[in-house]
Amino acid sequence: MLELRKANDRGYAQHGWLKSWHSFSFASYYDPKFLGFRDLLVINEDHIDGGQGFGTHPHKDMEIISYLVEGALEHRDSQGHSAVTRPGEIQVMSAGTGIRHSEFNAKKDDVTHMYQIWIQTEKVGLPPRYDQKDFSKELNSEELVQVVGREKDASYLRVNQDIKMWVGKFKDAKSFEFSLSKNNAWLQLVKGQMNINNREMQTGDGMAISQLDKVNIKTSDDAEFFIIELT
Repeated sequence: MLELRKANDRGYAQHGWLKSWHSFSFASYYDPKFLGFRDLLVINEDHIDGGQGFGTHPHKDMEIISYLVEGALEHRDSQGHSAVTRPGEIQVMSAGTGIRHSEFNAKKDDVTHMYQIWIQTEKVGLPPRYDQKDFSKELNSEELVQVVGREKDASYLRVNQDIKMWVGKFKDAKSFEFSLSKNNAWLQLVKGQMNINNREMQTGDGMAISQLDKVNIKTSDDAEFFIIELT
C-alpha cells in the first residue's frame, strides 16, 4: 500500500526567523490522520534565517536525526558536545534520560534548510548520546547509502530503534528496485521528481509504504531523497 503526503498538504508554521512544514502533527498543528507513521513521529522541514535558531530546550527518550540540505547547523548540548553539521553530514541525538541542547544557523547571512526527524526510542531510560558522520564521499557514488541503523556498524550512525535510513543523491535520472527489509518505510523527496510504483512525487512530497517487500523507483535528474525503513 502506498499513501502520498503532498508537500502542500503538510502543516505549516511561520515564526519570523523560522518557516517549518510538518509531515505529522506537531506543536499547534494537529491532524488526527497524521499522528506519525509506525515509530516515526516527526518529519519537520525547516528554513532557518541566518544567525537564528532554537534556544536551549530539553528532550527525553527520543531518537532525533538532523539532515542538512543547505547551510550549516550549530549544535551545543548539556553533555558538552559542540559541532556544526553541513550538507552531506548526518547528526543523531539519542535523548535518553534527558538532554538539553540548542540549534542555530551557523551562517549569519544565509538561510539553512534542514529536515529534523524524531523516532520513538525502543527503550526508555538509556544514557543520552550524540554523534555525527560525514557521508559526502559515499553519496557521490550515485548509489543509495545507509546512514542510520540500530546495529553497531562503523559505516553508519546508530539509534535505539529498529530502523534503517538511506539517502540518495543522484545527478542523473535513475531507475531501480528497492527491497524493503522491514516491509514498511517512509520516503521523503527533498529535491527533484520521483515515480514510485507509477505514483508521481514532487519536491517536498512524502510517501508512506506499508506491507510491501519491494518498490520500483524512478528519479529525475538532480534528485535527492531519504528512505526510513520501519517495522
